[in-house]
Amino acid sequence: MPASRREHLLDTAIGLFSERGYRATGIDTILAKAGVAKMTLYNHFKSKDELVLAALRLSDERTRRHFAEEVSRRGASPRERLMAVFADLERWFADPAFNGCLFIKAAADYPDARDPIHALAAEHKRMLRQFLEGLARDAGARNPADLALQLQMLFDGATVQAQVCGNSGVAAQARQTAETLIEAAIAPAAPVTDN
Repeated sequence: MPASRREHLLDTAIGLFSERGYRATGIDTILAKAGVAKMTLYNHFKSKDELVLAALRLSDERTRRHFAEEVSRRGASPRERLMAVFADLERWFADPAFNGCLFIKAAADYPDARDPIHALAAEHKRMLRQFLEGLARDAGARNPADLALQLQMLFDGATVQAQVCGNSGVAAQARQTAETLIEAAIAPAAPVTDN
């Protein structure tokens, strides 16, 4: 299968997994939508789980590249680069293809932490937190690890909220809350005075 054909198969799987979930999406559905024969699929992926892993790896690669590009494009200062992660939520949540986070869905559909699919989803979240921590450190946060965890929880919570209840103001609220958290984490500590 040429790389472009393989990517088409993965893109089809990603779209269906996003829309329907991993467990609810059968191989036959993926094959029919992609226009690929079962033998072709199994020549490149030994199982559905292997296809899921490949789809998640591709999604992870694309997500990390997107964040890096958005941060560079939107942020002139370290603080602006940190806020850029939240500035793009409105576009993402308004996208007709938005169905939540593929990695949260993967962890929910494969709840055993020892499962390679769950482990890959957890690794994606760890890498996102490390990315945020680096941005927080560059921005001068007093405790970059704490700020990164807070921002990641806000990001994931906003994503779930937008998926479950719709975007009506979720992205704007997340951006405003992120700004508050960032300001509090970066503001200089109050001087200690002797009384």
